[in-house]
Amino acid sequence: MSPIVHPHTPRVAVACGCELGEEILWDARSGTLVWVDIENPAVWRHDPETDETHRLPLDEKLSFALLTPDPQRVIAGFKSGVACLDLESGARTDLVRPEPYPPGNRLNSGNVGPDGALWFGSMDDGETEPTGGFHRWDGERLLDFGGSAAVTNGPVVSPDGHRLYTIDTGNGVVRVHDLDGTRVGEPRPLITFEPGWGKPDGLTLDADGHLWICHYAGSRITRFAPDGQVERILPVPTALVTKCAFGGADLSTLYITTCRRGRDPALDPMAGHVFRVETEFRGFPANIYRGVGT
Repeated sequence: MSPIVHPHTPRVAVACGCELGEEILWDARSGTLVWVDIENPAVWRHDPETDETHRLPLDEKLSFALLTPDPQRVIAGFKSGVACLDLESGARTDLVRPEPYPPGNRLNSGNVGPDGALWFGSMDDGETEPTGGFHRWDGERLLDFGGSAAVTNGPVVSPDGHRLYTIDTGNGVVRVHDLDGTRVGEPRPLITFEPGWGKPDGLTLDADGHLWICHYAGSRITRFAPDGQVERILPVPTALVTKCAFGGADLSTLYITTCRRGRDPALDPMAGHVFRVETEFRGFPANIYRGVGT
């Protein structure tokens, strides 16, 4: 049986032209989107209701900006490590970084779990050496898990806190771990990307427990069932699809970040923009980091 093709086409929501847009999330407190540009470092915020957009430029690569109890402060993943960042002044307080931490590494994808802890990855910025890994930070203890990889994505914790999803992007494998509190089980392959699919990048979960995984260099997002079977394909009108998150008043709008790095604007004019598409599914608002240091 062929998978469903999503009936709606993503449209540009914010024509931001990010070099490498990533880690979009929905702040349900303010009804706003937050995302980052890794390569042209900045934190972006957008209010779909008023169409107001704010960009905070920064002087160092950062890969995520996640919510804290103070709406003006985020927990941010800089190349040099995790920090608390003030969205008004740009002031930051360094908190932690993985060790060992080779000079060619940077942080990559990050998410806050339902436990209020930060789950994040590190990677080789050259995307070749397996010097990256997966980490959990609760403000006091840094836990490493899941082995090493050149490029990591995820980690994303299921809403019930019992499953954890990680991605070895270079090898095209999505893994699942059993999760019991802070005890992370060994990774089990769940999905292996086929030739022509591109590489698995960012992912989010919906209320049915399905995974929405972005295809970098694949011009699409795929909705996978919890057992790894393809449920539907969502074509995206640009090649480098990086991250998605549900938002809007009823959490049924899927917002999508993309990348324009290395793209010819004559051939891929919408590369780097944020897109939106309506769905019949519901997601979850972003969790708030509850650890020490914010």
